[in-house]
Amino acid sequence: MDLTATVTDTATLLLPTRPTMLLRHPLVVVCTVLSISVASAAEPVLPQATGYQTREAWRQPVMPFRIADHTWYIGTQGLSALLVTTPDGAVLIDGGLAQASDMLLTNIVATGTPLEAVKLILHSHAHADHAGALAAVKRATGATLVSNAESAVLLERGGSNDIHYGDQIVFPPVQTDRLVQDGERVELGGVGFTVHFTPAHTPGSMSWTWSDTRDDQPLHIAYADSLSAPDYRLLDNPRYPHIVDAYRRGFATVRALPCDLLIAPHPEGVGWTPAVTAAPHPGPISCRDYADSAEQTFEMLLDQQHKAAR
Repeated sequence: MDLTATVTDTATLLLPTRPTMLLRHPLVVVCTVLSISVASAAEPVLPQATGYQTREAWRQPVMPFRIADHTWYIGTQGLSALLVTTPDGAVLIDGGLAQASDMLLTNIVATGTPLEAVKLILHSHAHADHAGALAAVKRATGATLVSNAESAVLLERGGSNDIHYGDQIVFPPVQTDRLVQDGERVELGGVGFTVHFTPAHTPGSMSWTWSDTRDDQPLHIAYADSLSAPDYRLLDNPRYPHIVDAYRRGFATVRALPCDLLIAPHPEGVGWTPAVTAAPHPGPISCRDYADSAEQTFEMLLDQQHKAAR
């Protein structure tokens, strides 16, 4: 998950620090815009959770806007949620915090999509800032929730017993309906969503790729999961013994994604400014640059921990 009350996640994935809240960690997002809406600065900020504090930007609604012909941004200023429409229904990717569920349902309808048309829910990883709203959206739409084995267990526990955060950041539990394997393709209405396991930020982290169009041209979209390691124990981690190898696999996988357009769970980390819907993608970066920057930061963190252990 990526819950930080006072720390800003950056595109360069600078060292995250844990403030006085219960949790945090970085991520990213990027996108180019097809049609633009007016930012909803006047929209009231969603309420804080009672158990932990989160950044206001993560709870600040923005007006939905297109990023490609069939792909919409429907999340908040600081947390991505995407809706992809097809002839046979729609696909939701990530949901943000639990308190964003009503906003998500409203935004889905605002795109012209009936709630019952949402047939699939995909997600990045099972942390409260991205999976918190999934249970409510699943109940409201009847959609099939797709995950992998690692994340499904954590989703069903509502984030409890997390290998990095324990029971600090929990969310409404939700049952997975379909388990996928690395490289598997999930299809709806002729649109194929390919899952890429990127076990960095969490052991169950998933990135997704699909094809859309923009300006009558094909567009390969990558929704790349977080690659950050906020305060994680990278050496001799008893809960994640091969964490270093897993991160390096994640970097390599993201680097090789088909990626005309990069999006991520934390939009500002990959060049997005969703609050400025007239120009929400001022600083796009490539999947390769995203992975390279994250790997550089990771190796620096690993070196610091090696030095501290001497």
